[in-house]
Amino acid sequence: MGAKKRPSYRIVAADSKSPRDGRIIESFGIYDPITDPATIRIDEDRARHWLSVGAQPSDTVRDIFRRAGLIGQQSSATVEAASDEPVEEAIEEAAPKPRRRRKTTPEAEAAPAATA
Repeated sequence: MGAKKRPSYRIVAADSKSPRDGRIIESFGIYDPITDPATIRIDEDRARHWLSVGAQPSDTVRDIFRRAGLIGQQSSATVEAASDEPVEEAIEEAAPKPRRRRKTTPEAEAAPAATA
């Protein structure tokens, strides 16, 4: 949607397997970033319905929903679960492990490689 240098966006529910500009299931809002302040029109009932059945909003739509008051910040349960484990331990677990090198013996180094 929109025109050259005049972007406007539809907020839609689409199947994740469909292409970005492909078939949509339902259109339930618009976002016009050019107006001051930005125009956001959302059918809140339909947006809540799609969120309740498991729709995953994109990062941009999630921010728009936060501005519109449809969703809050992360749920406190998620934040509490993440904060139970110390940060240092989480970083160590996420860090790549060094690769173990095989021990070489002088005999193994001296032996020629097998040829087929």
